[in-house]
Parts: sequence; C-alpha cells; structure tokens
Amino acid sequence: MTDVLIIGGGIAGISLAARLSKFLKVVVLEKENDCGYHASGRSASVFIKNYGNEVIRELNYASHNYLENVNGGVLSPRGMMMLGLKNDKEDFLEDSKNLGLSMISMDEAISKVPILKRDSCDFVAFNEDVYDLDANLLLQNFIQEARHNGAKIEIGSQVTKIDYVKDSWKVFTEKGNYSAKILVNAAGAWVDEIANLAGIPSLGFTACRRSMARVPTPGENDPSYWPILLGVKEDWYAKPDAGQLIISPAEEEVVEPHDAWAEDLTLAEGIDRFQKFINHEIIRVTSNWAGLRTFSPDRSLVVGRAARNPNFFWLAGQGGYGFQTAAAVSELATELILEKIPTLPTKIHSALSPQRFN
Repeated sequence: MTDVLIIGGGIAGISLAARLSKFLKVVVLEKENDCGYHASGRSASVFIKNYGNEVIRELNYASHNYLENVNGGVLSPRGMMMLGLKNDKEDFLEDSKNLGLSMISMDEAISKVPILKRDSCDFVAFNEDVYDLDANLLLQNFIQEARHNGAKIEIGSQVTKIDYVKDSWKVFTEKGNYSAKILVNAAGAWVDEIANLAGIPSLGFTACRRSMARVPTPGENDPSYWPILLGVKEDWYAKPDAGQLIISPAEEEVVEPHDAWAEDLTLAEGIDRFQKFINHEIIRVTSNWAGLRTFSPDRSLVVGRAARNPNFFWLAGQGGYGFQTAAAVSELATELILEKIPTLPTKIHSALSPQRFN
C-alpha cells in the first residue's frame, strides 16, 4: 500500500506529486501514455498576474517567485497589447484596468507590432509585465523532482473501478491495482467521473473547449519580440510561437470530456477577428489543436478534502490557470494533506475548499 494515489498526470497531479513525495509515498496514475497529454499539453503557455478572478490572482502572485526563480525559472518577457474599437470603449477600459494595461498611441503600437493597420482600432493598451511560460519545462521539472523523491508515475493506467474498504482506497486500472490511504482526484475534465467511481458526490464541473491555429507570420516579419495581442473581452488572442503566430478565438464551448480537436469554422472566426487589425491576409494554417479548460461552478479551483470522506482530496477546476497557479496550489495541497497550517491566507484556501459547495 502507498500513502497517496493521485489520479491524473497533468500539471496539477504532477506538481503535487513532486511536492508531496518529499514526505509520503506517492503514486500517480495517468490514463494516457504521456503525462500532460490533454489540457496541460495544449496550454497557451503564458503567465499573466492579473488574469482570472480575485482568488486566481492571489494564486498567480503566490506562484510568481517559484516560476521566475526555481530551477532557473520558466518565464521570459513577452508583454501584452489589447486592441479595441469605439463601440468597445466601456469594455475596453474595464479590461485594461483588470489586466493592468495602460493606454498607448497607435504609433507606439505599430513600433511594437509592425503589421498592425493604422486605422484598424481606436484604443490600444499595453502591459510589459506578461511572460511566456515554458509549460513543458515546468512539467518536466516537476516530473524529475517527483521521481527523484521516489514517486512512481504509472502511464497508460486508466482507472476502471474504485472501492473504499477498511479506511483505504482500492483503485483498479487496466494495468494493475493499487491501494492507498488518501486518493487525490486531479483528473482534469474527468474529475466528476472519478468522484462518481469513488462514491463521492460530483461538484458539477464544466469542460469547455478552446481552439488554436498556428499560422505563418504575415508579411514575413520576425514576431520574436511581439507582445501577445488580445481582443476586448478576450474574444480572440494571438501570440508569437516558434517563429509563427498562434491565433485563438478564445471560445468556451461546453463539451463532454473527450480528446478535443479544433473545428475549422471556429478557427476561421478567430482568424477573421484578428485579421481585421492587421495589414496582411492570412492565407493558410500550418497546424491546429484544441484543449479542454475545466471550471468549477464558481470558476475557482477546488482544493481540499471531500465532506463525505476526508481521505478523498479534490485537486480540480484549473480552468485556463493550471500552469501559472501550479506552484502555489501544489504547496497548498501538500500542506492540507499533511494537516499543516496553510501558508496562503485563510480567505484564499477557504475560497478553494470543496466545502463551499455544500
């Protein structure tokens, strides 16, 4: 028997395994043949301190030092620019305030992104305090740390049955069976399904699809130092990536948990929204993909013990914030499992507790 079984090998489960394995015997069960296959492998890979609701922002702030410094850091400067039209003014000003953006002139905007059309927008705002986040490096760092501490990561291990017998969990997978005192549900879009298998009431998580297209940089420009470009109310965004651009319609289409893929019409809508602001026509897509962002009913993460069985631990609802909050969330989850006083303020870990839905 192990101490802790973590179901889910995305950034949530792997970061917790890295932290917790310093103190307890940990096994991670991942149904796919690689860790980080679903949402964690399809991240936009950015760090925006002011992204998300108040609780998410506190987690961003608490994670920043780790992301910037530990193991050499995983952040690099990028910046963010938002573009808006006259009829967007009220929403533009609200978004600018929430994201910490400051108004700049169109001349300044074009100096940063030469493909912008001068008469394409009426408002521009910018914030340099936004970063690329090397999501794969962060995930691999946590994997190495977990294994160094003796944690086992079992891939290709889809859970088929869960029993709770004599104060311990019995988890059955396609590759073998496991026992543990504590079961952590970090199964991404499938967290409610895992809860149901364990006899724990589901909390009503919603999986939402988000799509991305990679396109050649218009006008054969070098986008290496361009900021992320954003529409008002995040109805599209574009980001330099590997010498090209990735463009997303930033949709949140509610779907059943599945291996997500992008639809051509949805991608075309996002590209069209972006193209209205630039001088060049986008004529082809080099690749595309989609991922699932999973939200709790109040769109904050769920971190803590289930009311029905305190040996069932929720680590769920990362939404689009999994990588940028992972450092703080994994530390909090470790403290709660070890029954230590949390480092985060009480109002924050209380706001993340599953008990708020009871």
